[in-house]
Amino acid sequence: MSARSDNLIARAWAHAATAFAVVSMLLIAGAAWPQAASPPPALGVQEPAQQVVPPQGVTPPPAPAPTREENPGLVNEIGKLFEKSLSILPPLKSPQQTIDDWNARAKDAAQGASDSLSRLARPASMVSGRMICPVSANGSPDCKLGADKLCQSKGYKDGKSLNTDSAETCSAKVLIPGRARKPDDCRTDNYVTSALCQ
Repeated sequence: MSARSDNLIARAWAHAATAFAVVSMLLIAGAAWPQAASPPPALGVQEPAQQVVPPQGVTPPPAPAPTREENPGLVNEIGKLFEKSLSILPPLKSPQQTIDDWNARAKDAAQGASDSLSRLARPASMVSGRMICPVSANGSPDCKLGADKLCQSKGYKDGKSLNTDSAETCSAKVLIPGRARKPDDCRTDNYVTSALCQ
């Protein structure tokens, strides 16, 4: 093939593409026009419209509100599609609400970071002492509370029990000579002797 025939083929393709674009635009524009045309006005003599007078005491029904005529064209359908897609989206926040949300999140993150740093900045320390473990409602000793009290007495916030000890505590009635010992004369107390404090 020669250069001239290649040039002719390229021009033919360009003309075909232009024709296709023009036909596509006409189809799109034609789809936007109303599908049903109104009837042409009648030529000739028209009779004057007679006015109907309702009987006395009867009120005529109110005229119906003018409605928007439905246009089933392509542009109308695309408009409906946009309206539907916008109705399912959540409402947008105002710029002030968005900034307030960001500030609240930043404040929470900063608080969490400062709590973590304060825990890291103050390493755990082991302390020694002797603090009784209070008896809980079910009758068992609560040595976590005893460890907390031991750590607080040393200036820390809370603690974890490391070592415990127990001792029997008896009333003075046990020392009376010749008196038989009863089951409620003595009790066993538990003590925290060392704790890991923070």
